[in-house]
Amino acid sequence: MILDIVILAAGQGTRMRSALPKVLHPVAGKPMLGHAIDCARALSPRRIHVVIGHGAEQVRAHLEAPDLHWVMQEQQLGTGHAVAQALPGAEGADQILVLYGDVPLLRETTLKRLSEQAGAEALGLLTVEMQDPTGYGRIVRDAAGRVLAIVEQKDASPAQLAIREGNTGIMALPGRHAARWLNSLSNANAQGEYYLTDVVAKAVEEELNLVVAQPEDELEVMGANNRQQLSILERAWQQREALRLMTAGVTLADPARLDVRGEVEVGRDIFIDVNVILAGRVQLADGVTIEANCVIRDASIGAGAHIKAFSHIEGAEVATGCDVGPYARLRPGTRLQDGAKIGNFVETKKADIGPGAKVNHLSYIGDAQVGAQANVGAGTITCNYDGVNKSVTHIGENAFIGSNTALVAPVRVGAGASTGAGTIVTQDVPDGALAVGRARQRNIEGWKRPVKRSS
Repeated sequence: MILDIVILAAGQGTRMRSALPKVLHPVAGKPMLGHAIDCARALSPRRIHVVIGHGAEQVRAHLEAPDLHWVMQEQQLGTGHAVAQALPGAEGADQILVLYGDVPLLRETTLKRLSEQAGAEALGLLTVEMQDPTGYGRIVRDAAGRVLAIVEQKDASPAQLAIREGNTGIMALPGRHAARWLNSLSNANAQGEYYLTDVVAKAVEEELNLVVAQPEDELEVMGANNRQQLSILERAWQQREALRLMTAGVTLADPARLDVRGEVEVGRDIFIDVNVILAGRVQLADGVTIEANCVIRDASIGAGAHIKAFSHIEGAEVATGCDVGPYARLRPGTRLQDGAKIGNFVETKKADIGPGAKVNHLSYIGDAQVGAQANVGAGTITCNYDGVNKSVTHIGENAFIGSNTALVAPVRVGAGASTGAGTIVTQDVPDGALAVGRARQRNIEGWKRPVKRSS
């Protein structure tokens, strides 16, 4: 079966009260439309058509990809009109699935079930039983339970308003009927719009088979028209992710105080304390501990590593048995090898820290290679930037860098070498040597301290 998917993303979203197009507002760190596109991709369609209108260039700039066919809806004349704009590009499709760019929690399994049940011949509807269907079109059935029509709320009678089965808008159209149905829609309704839902009555009139599927829960098909609804979707997504992680073997100190904003792969026996943010692509191996208030983005954390409170890790690799923090910052390009330790108030960038090496306190190590078992003392700075170029500092195996050392790159400290506290290193230090580069201490006897002048 040739499958095309149309995602409607042209609306302005005035109730968001935002200059940002509604479909670009994020859930779990990704635009709502990005979630809808990911769900569509999971079904491997022939083509994904994204119908845009308000903020079209901004939407394209955020989500441009080779597999997306962008379709412009110059005037927002209703959902039926929007889908019709995509029909020229969907010619030859056996089925056209219609999704919405502001429905980010839809599951691949739900969409696949709707598509398979409808096939190439039936009209498929995704409906949902709701406690409060206000704002949703109602599913009108006959005495035998067969769907007769979808009535929009503004056009519904009091009896129809009492129906609790709502229309999600997500629909599978048989390709060979889609163009004829959509081109014959009328806008004679309270909104003066061309409703996609009116194709249901046409299918019933032609005695075409009509199938209904439903999602696992109401939130799965909820859209966001304002920031309050956006926050509900955010919490629902985070709850879903927390349950997934716990099922995979992660202990969460409080599932309600974890935020996942990307793709997280986990091993077993991981512990994550409260207020942790995992963003981008994160890999956590077996036995990892992450203490409270950490942010980890686009990073891999090796087995048994311990990330202490208030640490920020981005674009870094942390190997087996490493110890990081508290209050450490690992910037992109940092690589900690097995058993390395980064202590409190230490910042690293493009630094390869060797096995068992330690940078324990109040230091900046950037554009550096630190050998195995080296010890970097408190207050050490690699002076890697001259205002134009970045240069590399090499620290050899078992080297000892005294506190408050400034290493002016490019420079090399040899294996087993040491630097005295307060040294400014501007030349290479041979293996096993001690470098001392500071002014000689001078004691002035009888020194009188300044006193405050009287006013």
